[in-house]
Amino acid sequence: MSRRCSSIFQKTGSLLPIISSASGGHLLSGGRRPYSLKPPGRSSSPCFSQSYLHISSLLQSFVNRKAIEPGKQLHAHLIVSGLGCDAVLATKLVNIYSVSHSLAYAQALFDIIPKGNIFLWNVLIRGYAWDGPHERAVELFQQMLDSGLEPDNFTFPFVLKACSALSNIEVGRCIHDRVMRSRWQTDVFVGAGLIDMFAKCGYVSEAQEVFDRMPARDAVLWNSMIAAYAHNAYPLRALALCRGMVFNSFKPTEATLVTAISASADASALPKGREIHGFSWRVGFHTHDKVKTALIDMYAKGGWVRAAKTLFDQLTEKRVVSWNAMISGYSMHGYAYEALELFERMKEEGRSKWLVPDHITFVGVLSACRHGGLLELGWDLFNSMAKDYSITPTIQHYTCMIDLLGHSGSLEKAYDLIGKMPIRPDSGVWGSLLNACKIHRNVALGEVALQKLIELEPDDAGNYVILSNLYSIAGNWEGATRMRKMMKERGLKKAIACSWIEIKNEVHTFVVGDKSHPRSAEIYAELEVLEGLVKKTGYVAYTMPVFHDVEDDEKADMVRCHSERLAIAFGLISTPPRTRLLVTKNLRVCEDCHEVIKLVSRIVEREIILRDVNRYHTFREGNCSCGDYW
Repeated sequence: MSRRCSSIFQKTGSLLPIISSASGGHLLSGGRRPYSLKPPGRSSSPCFSQSYLHISSLLQSFVNRKAIEPGKQLHAHLIVSGLGCDAVLATKLVNIYSVSHSLAYAQALFDIIPKGNIFLWNVLIRGYAWDGPHERAVELFQQMLDSGLEPDNFTFPFVLKACSALSNIEVGRCIHDRVMRSRWQTDVFVGAGLIDMFAKCGYVSEAQEVFDRMPARDAVLWNSMIAAYAHNAYPLRALALCRGMVFNSFKPTEATLVTAISASADASALPKGREIHGFSWRVGFHTHDKVKTALIDMYAKGGWVRAAKTLFDQLTEKRVVSWNAMISGYSMHGYAYEALELFERMKEEGRSKWLVPDHITFVGVLSACRHGGLLELGWDLFNSMAKDYSITPTIQHYTCMIDLLGHSGSLEKAYDLIGKMPIRPDSGVWGSLLNACKIHRNVALGEVALQKLIELEPDDAGNYVILSNLYSIAGNWEGATRMRKMMKERGLKKAIACSWIEIKNEVHTFVVGDKSHPRSAEIYAELEVLEGLVKKTGYVAYTMPVFHDVEDDEKADMVRCHSERLAIAFGLISTPPRTRLLVTKNLRVCEDCHEVIKLVSRIVEREIILRDVNRYHTFREGNCSCGDYW
C-alpha cells in the first residue's frame, strides 16, 4: 500500500524529499532518536501507541495552522514508515491538503483509502465547495449517498455552499427535500446554509420560509436571513429584521452590524446607519476594523466623505478592502485627485506590508479618472493592471475606459476598444458609448450602440429614450418620432423620473410636477422664491433637455418642476438653516437642474448632495464636485 501511495503522489506533483530514518526523526521528535513506527494492530507496545497518538496530534496541529509544507514532509515520512495509508491518519492528511487549498493531493489520497468515514467525505466536499470546481462538491455528495452514507449537519452546509456558488436552485431544492426528511431539519447551521443558498439563487421568499420554520434560532441564523434581504436589494427589510433580532434578545455580532450598515448604505438611509454606528459604539464594536470599513462605505455612499475619511484614518490595520472603500468613496463623489492620491499612498505603504491593489482597487481609480476626465492617466492605469499587477481587466474596467474615452470625445477610440475586448461587451459597455454619443451628438455611432443594446436587452425603454433625445438634440425630429413609435409598438414606457429625501426617518418621494404632497403649496412657494433669487444671478433656463414640441415658456415650466427640485424645496422648508440635504434620483440629473442647484447651494448656504443614477454630486458654495463633468 505504501508503494501505491507513493506512485499516486508522483502523478499529482512531487513531494518534498522523503525523510529517511536518520534525518527525518527531527521532524517528529525534536532531535531525539526517531520513533520506531509500525501500523496499528502490529504492535500494542506503549511506545507505539504514544508515537501514533503523537503523529495524530501533530497532523491535527498542521490542519489548525494550515501548515502544508510540514504536512507534506510528515506524509512522506508516514509513507516510508508504513503508515501512509492508515485510514485515520490519511483522513487528517486529506484535511491538511484541503484546508491548504491543495485539492489535487487531497483527491489523490481520498481515492485510495477506505471511505466509510463521513468526516472524510465532508473534508473533501468542503474543499471543493470553498475552492471549486463547485460541481465536484455536488458530485462527491451524490457519490457519498450512493455509498450508503447519510449526510450530517456538516455535509449539508458544505454542499449547499457549492449550490450557492453555482446558482443551482434545482439541486439546492433536492437537498432541501432531503434535509426535510432527515433529523437535521431543525439544525441551525443547516438552516443557515439553506437560507444562504435560496438567497444567492434569488429566492428570498423560500429563504424566509426556512427561517420561519426554525423552532430555535441563533445569531448565525438571524445573520443569514438579514444578509439574504440585504444582498437581494431589500435593505429596509434587512434593517427591520435586525431590529427584530435585538427585540428577540439576540445580541448582534460583528457580521450582523456589517450587514446592517451595508444595508443602510444601499437604502440611502443615513440616519438609520448612524443609529447603528452609535449602537456599535455602545456594545464595543467600534474598535473592529470590519465594522469601521462598512461604516466608511456607508458614509461615503451617504455623502459624508469627510466622516468616511476620519474613520479610515482611525483603522488599526488598513486592509485592501478598506483602501478600496475609501478610494471608491472619493471616486463616486467626483474627488478624482483625492482618490488617486490615496491610491499612491496605498502603493507606498503596501511595499512594506505586502499590500497589493486588486481588481476592485482599479475599478475605483479608473472611475476616478472617468469622473475627472483624466484620459491619459486612465490609459496608464489601465495598461499597468496587467503589466505591473498581473490583473486581467474585467468588464467593469473596460466599461470605465469606454466611458472615459466617450466623455472625453474620443468616440472612435472607444468604439475601437470595444472591438478589441477579449470578452463580450455587455449592456454597460454599449450604454456608456450611447451616452457619450448623446453628449457629443454623434448620431451614426449612437445608432450602432442602440442596435447592440436592443440585441442584449430589447425591453429596456431607457436606451430608446436616449437615442430619441439624441435625435432631438440634432434636430432629427423624424428619428425621434420613429423611436417613440418603436417604443409604443413594443409596449415600452419611459421610466418615470422620481426623487426622494428622508426627513426625520420618513422618506418623501416626488415625481415631475408632483402636487400630491401634503405640503405641496409650501413647496411650490419655496420654488418660486428660489427662482426669483436665481434669476438675479443672470440665470436663463436651459430647455434643451425638453424635447416636446411646445413653446419655450412651457418648456421652462416643465424643467423647474423636476422631481429633484421639488425634493430640495421640501428639504429646505423642513430643516433648520445650514442643514445638509441628501436627495436621491432614479435617473440622470438634467443640465438645467444641475446649474440651478449649484446656484441654490450658494444662495441658501447649504451643502446639497444629489445622488443620481450615475454618480454623486456635492453642491457647495455654487460649485459641484463633478466639475460639471458627468
